[in-house]
Amino acid sequence: MAKACDKCGKKAMSGNNVSHSNRKTRRSFSVNLHTIRIEENGGTKKVKYCSSCLKKGDYVKAL
Repeated sequence: MAKACDKCGKKAMSGNNVSHSNRKTRRSFSVNLHTIRIEENGGTKKVKYCSSCLKKGDYVKAL
């Protein structure tokens, strides 16, 4: 499975680690994903949502 939000499509970004001597090495910034169960089309479904999508709250949690 991809490390991306199922709702907004947010995925990992890349950048640099910068040392004290200003040397740069590549690194990645992961997305803060949470697996939740939602109700969709009369059934339940497991999805991965990022924290910002969870805060919006426009989904129905399954019991």
